[in-house]
Amino acid sequence: MRMYDIIKKKRDGGELTTDEIKFFINGVTDGSIPDYQTSALCMAIYFKGMTVRETCDLTFAVRDSGDRLDFSEIDGIRVDKHSTGGVGDKTSLVVAPVVASFGVKVAKMSGRGLGHTGGTVDKLEAITGFRTTLSDADFIKQVNEIGFAIVGQSRQFAPADKKLYALRDVTATVDSMPLIAASIMGKKLAADDDCIVLDVKTGSGSFMKSVEDSKALARLMVDIGKNAGKKTVALITNMDRPLGYAIGNALEVIEAVQTLNGNGPEDFTEVCMTLAGYMLSLAGKGTVKECIKLAEGAIADGSALEKFKQTVKAQGGDVRLIEDVNNFTEPKYSHAVKSTQSGYICAVDTEAYGLASLALGAGRNTIEDKIDYGAGIILKRKTGDSVKAGEEIATLYANDKSKFAAAEKLLLSATRIQKDKPQDEPLVYCIVPDDDSDIDTDRHSV
Repeated sequence: MRMYDIIKKKRDGGELTTDEIKFFINGVTDGSIPDYQTSALCMAIYFKGMTVRETCDLTFAVRDSGDRLDFSEIDGIRVDKHSTGGVGDKTSLVVAPVVASFGVKVAKMSGRGLGHTGGTVDKLEAITGFRTTLSDADFIKQVNEIGFAIVGQSRQFAPADKKLYALRDVTATVDSMPLIAASIMGKKLAADDDCIVLDVKTGSGSFMKSVEDSKALARLMVDIGKNAGKKTVALITNMDRPLGYAIGNALEVIEAVQTLNGNGPEDFTEVCMTLAGYMLSLAGKGTVKECIKLAEGAIADGSALEKFKQTVKAQGGDVRLIEDVNNFTEPKYSHAVKSTQSGYICAVDTEAYGLASLALGAGRNTIEDKIDYGAGIILKRKTGDSVKAGEEIATLYANDKSKFAAAEKLLLSATRIQKDKPQDEPLVYCIVPDDDSDIDTDRHSV
């Protein structure tokens, strides 16, 4: 088998066989296929696409290129939630303890943030002492005893994807639907979960900018999950505005704890309850409507907050920060960003909001960059809110006040204000699949 023939076949619109795809991914993994040929095939896939069968084969080959987890020692149904990334997206910190409070197991491995999107692991490390690395034995023991654990991806999961993405990033082939789906699901399927809920973000703060593109990606990933024998459903959620009011690691942990206490922002709480409802429903706890009510009950009676405290304590974190968020150390400096005009905030560039937080030190441009865990933004006004000239629309936080100017410029330029109040948009656009009789497809919106 020759790589030349595989490239030519796809260039001409042919359908690659399972063996040809395995040959390609094996060669990417062991380095036997040169970068120029890998890039050539990625470009051919970008233009010619792949069938669902090809994309599934590609995903499974990526999955099998590295380590795979064995959760067979975990008792009970295992459910995971994966987000395609957004701004202010701290849903895992709420959803995981909610779901675990009903005996459903959440054995979660999360990534770090890069660029304008935050990472769950970074947020957790804002809790003093919290360990995001556990041995396999300790990880499984904690999931069995408490119901969930969240750690970083310390193993070599899907190494083929890492090489593929590096080349896609410099050859303008990142936004290829089959390559995106194989990248996300290849890593996700390396974990041994029974059910997967995908939170596919759409809008200015997400990778997929349109609802239709997000639907197409969601359908493809759901097909892959089902072909892998996993119960899989996807929610298309709104990222044309930050989720909640907090952007930045410690600030987002505080907002998550407030939500677990029943005092969270309406939009963030709504998305969390919907995600938790679908996770519980896939695990057999009832219809989605019933499970959303269960999730709300876990907030109301404090059981979800107690699960979160148990996990923080088990992973070495300072529980006093969760018991009273005022114990978090505040950054040295704060700065009020004030509106330059009156009217209604009609739209924001959510990605630019994320970049403003990055400029304050809350994120990283490269994986080696250090994070200022206290840095970030608290929004005072969001899309749909009225504002007067000179009124504060956000507060910036940092331990280096020289960073305020760039962040303020980004924030103001990303905020559009007009005379008339804009129409409300849904938080959850749709559910995929919407033709599955086992899934309640009620639309949830504000």
